[in-house]
Amino acid sequence: MVDLSFLKKFTKEDPQKMKRYISLYLDVAPKTFEEMQRNLNDGDWEQLRINAHSLKPQADFMGISSLKEELIKIEEAVKLGNYDVVEKLFNASLVISTNSEEALREMLGQL
Repeated sequence: MVDLSFLKKFTKEDPQKMKRYISLYLDVAPKTFEEMQRNLNDGDWEQLRINAHSLKPQADFMGISSLKEELIKIEEAVKLGNYDVVEKLFNASLVISTNSEEALREMLGQL
């Protein structure tokens, strides 16, 4: 679910740099999902799309490709006006993110 290959290469496997980037992700991702939940509740589709878009590169950086794919689906659904599937996609993304955060916390403890 989490593949830190890119991060390892980017940081030249420097544990301090890796810790910093992982910690940053662990700080930002939950806040972004909280905001996305508010967007969903308010029917603010465009802001939901923007938040999903902003989280994609971070998910990619952490090697969470399944999350990136779900975020892309959210963006596409909003662009096409398929709002009836957005909540399901959001929930799937949230599960992936939550599981990934647990894995990243474990990795952080091993660095």
